[in-house]
Amino acid sequence: MEGGKIKETIPGITYSCYHNVNKDGEQFVPEHTLSFQIDGSLILDDGQREYPSAKGSFRFIRRNQLLKFMKYPPVDGQFKSISIYLDQQSLKDFSLLHGIQAGEATHNPAVWDLGKSHSLEIYIQSLLAYGEAGYLGDIEFVKVKINEGILLLLQSYPGLKDVLFDFSDPFKIDLEAFMMQNYHFNVNLDRFAYLTGRSLATFKRDFSKIFHSPPRKWLQQKRLEEAYYLLTKKGKSSSDIYLDLGFEDLTHFSHAFKKYYGYSPKNIQ
Repeated sequence: MEGGKIKETIPGITYSCYHNVNKDGEQFVPEHTLSFQIDGSLILDDGQREYPSAKGSFRFIRRNQLLKFMKYPPVDGQFKSISIYLDQQSLKDFSLLHGIQAGEATHNPAVWDLGKSHSLEIYIQSLLAYGEAGYLGDIEFVKVKINEGILLLLQSYPGLKDVLFDFSDPFKIDLEAFMMQNYHFNVNLDRFAYLTGRSLATFKRDFSKIFHSPPRKWLQQKRLEEAYYLLTKKGKSSSDIYLDLGFEDLTHFSHAFKKYYGYSPKNIQ
């Protein structure tokens, strides 16, 4: 398995291709994303449930999400997908041009399985063709294709209107519940603060009141305690769990574990 630290996407259109290698990691998704699985399969996990995508399926990922991903190429083939990032400025411009506003905010899943769509399939084929011709390096051309994607999404899935055109920032949420669900994500404290609707200073203050510990210390302890449980009770190996628990590499995990417990995780296995 290959692993990686969280990466942030930028607005635009991205084609992903991996050669016969399973790949997993974490990602913060700052913008709404329309994605099509060309070949292979993908599993996204928001900490509450898994969202699988098979070859030929479309998915819509809501912005401001922390997600783990697992990418699987087909047998003797390559993992291939294409993603269209629907940035906030493009959506605001589209909203003004067409007089569209979001309705009342409702709870929506992190990932929508859009299944199959003939109109979106034609759209994707056009993107692949334009990509081959080199047009997707033109910023103005990409803007046109992003607007086309927004229009097709609204026509095929009208319910997405209230999600696409909700431009509000995350509101203040239950900090304890959020951190218990997301402590294993390897993100900076300012990102945790933003996603809980707080400034960094307020986040640190509220965190200390709830957990009676500074955030970094609590995160390290929580991850190591979960690691101990998985190693001793579930028979997992260090290489199986270090990335899922927010450690950047195996060496970092082993050093932190030994410092906290006084012995190496190898002593358990």
